[in-house]
Amino acid sequence: MEIETPPSAKPYEKPEGERRGIVIVNTGDGKGKSTAAFGLALRAHGRGKPVKVWQFMKAPSALLGEHRMFEQLGIPIEGLGDGFGWKDQHLEQSGQLARDGWLKAKASILSGDYFLVVLDEITCPLICGWLPLDDVLVTLRERPKQVHVVLTGRRCPPELIELADTVTEMQMVKHAFTAGIPTQRGIED
Repeated sequence: MEIETPPSAKPYEKPEGERRGIVIVNTGDGKGKSTAAFGLALRAHGRGKPVKVWQFMKAPSALLGEHRMFEQLGIPIEGLGDGFGWKDQHLEQSGQLARDGWLKAKASILSGDYFLVVLDEITCPLICGWLPLDDVLVTLRERPKQVHVVLTGRRCPPELIELADTVTEMQMVKHAFTAGIPTQRGIED
């Protein structure tokens, strides 16, 4: 490890632009995309801002760690999917759930009722062709000026990356699962 001297001067100029809602994308093959989005949801909620979390791949009946905690805190989180897995044979049903869920998520974005809307794992139904990318792009462009939106998932379409204000790509360097360690409650769920 190389030791660095802490900076003694501000490394940037203060932006002079307008404060407005931003579009944030967390993508890549590394772990932490949803976790980072949930951290922003907690931060906004902690500032008294209204937040809504939509999970495109989780079933409405899911009771994962984030559901339990968000429920305690009063942050609305809703599963829109059926827990789709790669061995799933109900792809038409999964696609229809994604389309129905998108209509709910779209309405929440356009309503202006929320400071932050999280669209967790939305890239999966997009890359599977279940959701119309153009409608998502138009919705993000036409959302009320003060609404922030976070989108998560692997292989984010380039058009979304182009539209986004902030994009972070989580890169996997190493993962316990590839070393044979199974998923663990409280870490993956």
